[in-house]
Amino acid sequence: MAVVESLAIAIDQEECIGCSACVTEAPETFDMNDDDKAYVKNPPHDELEFIMAAAESCPIEAITITDSAEGKQLFPSD
Repeated sequence: MAVVESLAIAIDQEECIGCSACVTEAPETFDMNDDDKAYVKNPPHDELEFIMAAAESCPIEAITITDSAEGKQLFPSD
């Protein structure tokens, strides 16, 4: 399993359209709140490949993933 403890996962709540694609791809990391907006569970429990797939599935790229240990943004790519 890839290390996810060093990931900083953010969802732009203003941009989120509530389609829940991220929840479908990584249900142990993302969930929907009462406003039908996605949020990140703490701590995330999916493997990196599923978290990345969730970010990629967002139709408006509202999810940002950064490797805090490396200081590198993983998604969207620079």
